[in-house]
Amino acid sequence: MEISLILIIVIIASGVGTMTGFGTSTIMVPVMLLFYPVPQTLFFVGIIHFFGNVWKLLLFRKGVRWRLILSFGVPGIVATYLGASLVFNISAIVLSKILGCFLILYVVYLLAKSSFKVKPNLIFGACGGALSGFLAGVFGIGGAVRGLFLTAFDLPKAVYIATAGSIALFIDATRLATYFTNGARLPTPLLYGLPLFIPASFLGAAVAKRIVDRIPQEHFRKIVAVFLLLVGIKLLLVP
Repeated sequence: MEISLILIIVIIASGVGTMTGFGTSTIMVPVMLLFYPVPQTLFFVGIIHFFGNVWKLLLFRKGVRWRLILSFGVPGIVATYLGASLVFNISAIVLSKILGCFLILYVVYLLAKSSFKVKPNLIFGACGGALSGFLAGVFGIGGAVRGLFLTAFDLPKAVYIATAGSIALFIDATRLATYFTNGARLPTPLLYGLPLFIPASFLGAAVAKRIVDRIPQEHFRKIVAVFLLLVGIKLLLVP
């Protein structure tokens, strides 16, 4: 029953994560914490998240923009290492509630000022990469912050998803290595279940690709904003 539930969650989370550029960890972490301690949960979700970003690159490879990816990715790798190193030593509850408030306020502003956007640049990208990387390392949900910064660029659908996936791939590799060197290991059921979980993550991503292709560009940003709002409410209200 446990493996079946996780398999379903992997498919759903991978689909949402592909469509919005974030959300895989936000959906999976609370469920996994019902069965496993924080380090094992973050390690497992990080693995699924890593493969989910591989699928984003494969399915939306025409949207890759390396300059934007590197401006986010390099600061993100450094900040991820710092955040992942702290996950064994600090509580992230207060930080998550602050982040929740910030996401909610941003979405309200974005919906009120639907024309709001900024020109993609190195400084803004570096700040977004560093902040999202640090939060990804601390409690595995930095993608929402990355989505926040990327929505400000008002990117085309394929570019948004490919950029989010590429950046997250760098960050995931960093935090997985850090979790591993700090002693995190997969319990036997999850280790043996990987041959099922990884293909399931691709199934979720492939279904999401078909949905994204049908969403008009002018509505895509609003859909991402709604998911940001849901994440913000969840972070604010759920311990």
